Amino acid sequence: MDAVRAKIASRSYLPGMRLPSVRAQAGAMGLSVSTVVEAYERLAAEGVIHPRQGSGFYVAGPVAPLALSEIGPRTDREVDPLWVSRQSLETGASVLKPGCGWLPPSWMYEQGMRRALRATARAGDSVLVDYASPLGLPALRQLLARRMAAVDIEASPEQIMLTESGTQAIDLICRFLLEPNDTVLVDDPCYFNFHALLRAHRVKAVGVPYTPVGPDLAAFETALRTHAPRLYITNSGIHNPTGATLSSITAHRLLKLADDSGLVIVEDDVFADFETAPAARLAAFDGLSRVIHIGSFSKTLSASLRCGYIAARPGWIDGLTDLKIATSFGAGRLASAVLLAALTDSGYRKHMETVRVRLEKARDRTVARLGETGITPWIIPRAGMFIWCRLPPGVDAAAMARSCLKEGVVLAPGNAFSQSHNAGGFLRFNAAQSDDPRIFEVLRRALPG
Repeated sequence: MDAVRAKIASRSYLPGMRLPSVRAQAGAMGLSVSTVVEAYERLAAEGVIHPRQGSGFYVAGPVAPLALSEIGPRTDREVDPLWVSRQSLETGASVLKPGCGWLPPSWMYEQGMRRALRATARAGDSVLVDYASPLGLPALRQLLARRMAAVDIEASPEQIMLTESGTQAIDLICRFLLEPNDTVLVDDPCYFNFHALLRAHRVKAVGVPYTPVGPDLAAFETALRTHAPRLYITNSGIHNPTGATLSSITAHRLLKLADDSGLVIVEDDVFADFETAPAARLAAFDGLSRVIHIGSFSKTLSASLRCGYIAARPGWIDGLTDLKIATSFGAGRLASAVLLAALTDSGYRKHMETVRVRLEKARDRTVARLGETGITPWIIPRAGMFIWCRLPPGVDAAAMARSCLKEGVVLAPGNAFSQSHNAGGFLRFNAAQSDDPRIFEVLRRALPG
């Protein structure tokens, strides 16, 4: 009964669809025919399905609300991407969150944001109350074009469209380029919300193992031949969750493989301002031909004022703009004006220099403290907040997450990031959120021995 309900909730079984025969269902699930008959009859009594004489059982309507947690293999809720996000967002300030993906509020550019808000409040009425142009605030797009040029990405302001967030940027690209049942390559591991978003678009995600210098190119080539994917979604600069950095050699070879396959690459550059030295950008080598470059400011300026961007070739920007109007109409003019004021404030550059230094010290402290518990980093990241860590042999990250949550510590278990679910012995730690010694006391109690 639960299996049938789950397939209805995930829309694998749609209204009017015939269920497998009782014999087929019994064989597939290793149950007796009488057990399946009883289950079907009970579901019929509940009105979930209905029988047709001599034909079988059919799904009743209307269509079920989309339940993302029911799409794909069922796993413990602790390793579900949506669970990780909800625990990090919904729990109060008293809960420690070394598994979350953002800086503590005290690390953010609060004073600069206050100055930007005051300056924007004195702007003309149109900034405060009117819709923005379809592409978004021109001055912010000009600034983004200059920032991209600093990492050798050539994009005119007309090739840049502002969005409500980085997540909306990926959502629009998926709407624009994908059809249900298309295949999308993702890094394994990768940012867990990529998995959730791709489920919502009803596409097939295929993971490619990630190495300290980028995706495993042999596995990438095999995935191209085997699955004929439409998209590849990845992080540029600092990789989430591993903290690794794409090498120039890997970037060149990956683009060569993409050229031969017709693959489109989406490069998420949300952590750009955390870099201490610029890493390779696929969009720089590609010239925005088949690479789409996206980003946002939620990690460095404010997650409260949502604003992201897409940089792509002109024809695609035109189509994406129409899609943006159809799904959200105008851009957030007020948010983009405030963010422009903050980014051009004289204190932002110095603030980020301070953040990078703080992160380096926090990474060193966190690695040392984790080492005392037997938890070791996969690599030592060059920059950023994330440390991808291997647990002692035989320790399950999901079990640790359940145990630590009871003591007020939210962890990010490895399988939430892994399409293949082969990262059960890993955790992602956020160095900026790992200063409280209580975290390591809880970890020690959760580890065996």
